[in-house]
Amino acid sequence: MQKPKETIDEYIADFSPEVQQKLQQVRATIKAAAPDAVEAIKYAIPTFILNGNLVHFGGFKNHIGFYPAPQGLEGFKDELSVYKGAKGSVQFPLDEPLPLELITKIVKFRVQKNLEKTKKKK
Repeated sequence: MQKPKETIDEYIADFSPEVQQKLQQVRATIKAAAPDAVEAIKYAIPTFILNGNLVHFGGFKNHIGFYPAPQGLEGFKDELSVYKGAKGSVQFPLDEPLPLELITKIVKFRVQKNLEKTKKKK
């Protein structure tokens, strides 16, 4: 059994060069949209944290998984309708260009929601 990855770099290094490139694109897009978020590994996949979990992503055999929590997907149903997904996840096929603008919009939406959640607690 492999030991769990401790950094996003370690996680990405396990994939083929083509998948590594896509994972790095997702990572860079999230960083640009949420510059104050902190990188971590949670649930054995890359995670960005800002006042709680912001988004997660991961590499799979045929897709990149993106996990912005259910509320991160609700406002983008039309744009996401071309992708497979579940309650809090969406799958971007490896053989298609990544929707980086859409990922940016979703991450910025999640940043806003997490910051609002923090303000309400105060």
